[in-house]
Amino acid sequence: MVVIVVFMVLMAILAGWWLSRQGLADKPWLEVGVGVEAGGAKLPSSPTAKIGLGAFLVVAGSLFSLLVSAYSMRMDMADWRALPMPTVLWFSTGLLILASIALHMAVIAARSDELSHVRSSILAAGVCSLAFLTTQVLAWRELAASGYFTAANPASAFFYLVTAIHGAHMLGGLVALCRTSVRAFALSVTSPPRAVGKLALSVELCALYWHFLLLVWLILFSLLMRWTDDLIAICRGLLT
Repeated sequence: MVVIVVFMVLMAILAGWWLSRQGLADKPWLEVGVGVEAGGAKLPSSPTAKIGLGAFLVVAGSLFSLLVSAYSMRMDMADWRALPMPTVLWFSTGLLILASIALHMAVIAARSDELSHVRSSILAAGVCSLAFLTTQVLAWRELAASGYFTAANPASAFFYLVTAIHGAHMLGGLVALCRTSVRAFALSVTSPPRAVGKLALSVELCALYWHFLLLVWLILFSLLMRWTDDLIAICRGLLT
């Protein structure tokens, strides 16, 4: 219960900070030059897609918070046997960090209208993400070969569950990243500004989503590696 409360508070703080940057408290009827003229109508300064993604990330963050809380409570029971974490997980963590950095570089390139750098950064992020998923499968196979199946140990069942859910979110993000990549390669230096603006927005949304996946994975990774055991024990001691 302590873990889920902490995570929910952190998610609420992050969501409030992010939404505040989207101008939800602004009064556009009192402002001048808030949007960009497009066919006689003004475009909002805060795209709806950003608000939608922010809401989705709050829901996804709540799901992972529940999983983390269930994991921390279940590990105190007598039948729990800690898993030997596959070494390949360190490599997969590095790959996800590289993918997040590559998409951040893509955002910078998109804002500077550097299409070639946008394309190369998106491709690098996609390759690193696919490699990340491949290493996750290798970790599964290593544990299965060692006799750690889902029914044999609650710890192995939780490992497969949390990594599978995180991988499913990654696959969903790859679909959006593929669409963004197709859009990037379809543009040219003579493309209209509106098309370039859509590409920049798509790249920014993908980068935000990958940063979220990286944050979640780092939390899961520290939990699976049992680095947070002392912190959880301290929190429980303070409340008892």
